[in-house]
This record gives sequence, C-alpha cells and structure tokens, in this order.
Amino acid sequence: MTRKYIPVEEVTARWMKDPEFRRVYDALEDEFALASALIKARGEAEMTQEQVAVEMGTSQAAIARLESGKMLPSTRTLERFAKATRTKLRISFEREVTG
Repeated sequence: MTRKYIPVEEVTARWMKDPEFRRVYDALEDEFALASALIKARGEAEMTQEQVAVEMGTSQAAIARLESGKMLPSTRTLERFAKATRTKLRISFEREVTG
C-alpha cells in the first residue's frame, strides 16, 4: 500500500480560510512554530512517523508527541530528528514585532 502525502502548505492554506481557525492559530503561533517545522521536515523527507522513529531509535508515539507541540524537546533530540529527516537544524533569534 502506498501512502499519499498531502503537503502541509496545502492543508494549512485550506484551514486558514476559516476565520475562527485563523484567530486561534495566530494566538498560538509561537507554540506551533516548532511543531510545524518538524512536520514539514518529515513531510519533505517523505517519511512516516514510524520511519523517523526507527532512524532515531525511538517510538512512533514519541515522534507524535514531538509533532503535537505539547512538549519542548532538547536540542539533542532536535539534532537527532534533523539527522533522521536528512535536514540541518538551524536555531535563530528574531526581533519581536510590536504593534
């Protein structure tokens, strides 16, 4: 069985048309930024959570928790995730926009 991957950008564009979703999303943007980046990296690698888990030596449930945005992973965990998805971890600081 082949899995069909739906690009995260496609799903997000569809959801953003809903004003209530947009309001809640904007309020939680910082909390979801990391989760979105993890999901995007895995999607672009065309990997399932199970495949990433195997590469990282962990469980699919652990990957699901990472992607849920409900936990803050260590830098080491993020480095392992990046290696598993054949990406490079970059951390940056940005000025906060006020107003």
